[in-house]
Amino acid sequence: MPHELVLLTRLFDLLNWLLPKNESFPRIYRHTVTQRMMDAALDCQEAVFAAQSSRSLRRKTALEEADAALNRLRLYLRLAHYWRWLNDGQYAHVSMMVAEIGKLLGGWIKQSSR
Repeated sequence: MPHELVLLTRLFDLLNWLLPKNESFPRIYRHTVTQRMMDAALDCQEAVFAAQSSRSLRRKTALEEADAALNRLRLYLRLAHYWRWLNDGQYAHVSMMVAEIGKLLGGWIKQSSR
């Protein structure tokens, strides 16, 4: 249970950092890349909530969905950095946040597989 709470806290911190940052991305991409980035981040959070309130197969499915959403988010963040929407420091910061979330999520997936 404490492991789940840390993951939820880290996801909240990521969303809290990322949502305002998206406002500075080019307006022309707000309904495409930016929207998909936010959808991936929110999908990850929602899948973790679903996993928290589920058991066995449903939990495993929700955790896999969260992992897939996190991988999509990594792609969009990498693109944002490549296109210079995020500077090097911002990308390093968000990458560390996503890496920690990935480790926590991976630990929970491994624990659920037993």
